[in-house]
Amino acid sequence: MIEVNIPGHATLRLNHLALDYNGTLACDGALIEGVRKRLTVLAERLAVHVVTADTFGKAAEALDGIPCRLTILPAGGQDLAKLRYVAHLGRRMTACVGNGRNDRLMLRAAALGIAVVGPECAAAGALAAADIVAPDILSALDLLLNPLRLVATLRS
Repeated sequence: MIEVNIPGHATLRLNHLALDYNGTLACDGALIEGVRKRLTVLAERLAVHVVTADTFGKAAEALDGIPCRLTILPAGGQDLAKLRYVAHLGRRMTACVGNGRNDRLMLRAAALGIAVVGPECAAAGALAAADIVAPDILSALDLLLNPLRLVATLRS
C-alpha cells in the first residue's frame, strides 16, 4: 500500500496500479528502458495490473518476469472495459497511468490518474481526465516511488 496525505485534497490509500501498455509502458511494442526495474519495486507495495489492447502483440513477452497481472482486451469498447476493470479493483484504491483516448475513463475514475506524454504522444482526452500529466512513464512511476512528489503537485 502507498498512503499519502495531500493537504487540501485527500489522503490517497492506494493498493492497485493499473497501467496501459502501448504508448505508456512501451514504444512501438517494446518496453521502455527503466520500466521493468520501477514496476518490480512498485509491485512490493501495490498490485500491478497492465490492461491493454496489445496493439503490437508483444506485451506478454515484454512483461515476463515482472510481478504484474496482464489483461488483454478485445478490439471494441476498450475505454469502458478499462473503466470496469478499475471499478472492479476499487476506484478509491487505484492509481492509473495511461496516454490514450481509451484510457481517459479509467484516468478520471481512479483515485489518482496520471497521463503520460511519451514518444507515442498522448490523447487530449487522456490529459484532460488526469490529475497529473507526466512527461514520460519513468517520471510517472517515480511519483509513486517518491510520494512526496505527489504532495508537491496536488496540494491546494
